[in-house]
Amino acid sequence: MKRFAGLLLLCFVLGNANVSPAQQPPAGAMGPPKVMVLFREFVKPGKSGSSHEKTESAFVQAFTRANWPTHYFAVDSMTGRPRSLFLTGYDSFEAYGKDSEAVQKNAALAAALDRAGVADGDLLSDADGHALVLRPDYSLNASVDIAHMRYFAISVFLVREGHRQDWDALVKMVLAAYEKIPDVHFATFESQYGNQGLTYLVFTPMKSLAEVDRGFAQDKQFEANLGPDGMKRLGELEAAAVESSQSNLFSFNPRESYPPPAWVQADPEFWSPKPAGTPPAKPKKP
Repeated sequence: MKRFAGLLLLCFVLGNANVSPAQQPPAGAMGPPKVMVLFREFVKPGKSGSSHEKTESAFVQAFTRANWPTHYFAVDSMTGRPRSLFLTGYDSFEAYGKDSEAVQKNAALAAALDRAGVADGDLLSDADGHALVLRPDYSLNASVDIAHMRYFAISVFLVREGHRQDWDALVKMVLAAYEKIPDVHFATFESQYGNQGLTYLVFTPMKSLAEVDRGFAQDKQFEANLGPDGMKRLGELEAAAVESSQSNLFSFNPRESYPPPAWVQADPEFWSPKPAGTPPAKPKKP
């Protein structure tokens, strides 16, 4: 597949764990949200790591004190520009609007978030926000045990103007080929606000980056499922439909996250870490 169109299909190859050969959702699985709000923070060189975690902890503490019902989690870039993504899921845009309005009406919470934003802003070179809508028809085995995932592969595709049908045909070919291969899962979202043109984002959660290695091993099976004619057709559709594409890896960051209680209960050691900069415990005297 690397010799064909590496970036185009990388996102699909990477989905490679937590689904049984029968493609049944694993225990503790949950589906992706219908609406996802994604906020990106581009961190200045030298300001990531514990420095950014410290300023982000102020947001987490503010929501925790308010016992806020809406939760979010953060991932940090491992490739590409240094940045953190903050992901919040909703059942609808109406729910998103009500949550935003409720935050503004809560004077103590709004003030705490404003103060946290000033400190956090000093570490950033840029920031932006996006609102995405789940495309179940472009996703495969999207229900996963997200509380035990540790990485995301995220691929972004900008579709050429007037080529929505070519893109649709391309994705359907990829889905058909991967439905026959065990252990593949990904969720696809269509950008509604915040991105240029017709943009799709494909999220592949992973427990370990070893899944990337296993994913590449599926190339031959994918090509065999499509056959020479199918691979040729897929290349034609890619050339016609895709204006640009990019794939990157991200790691989950619990210190910058405000996870739901169910996630904390499922994996407290990961989702309840000590705050950044906490000194190690002193050894007990014999």
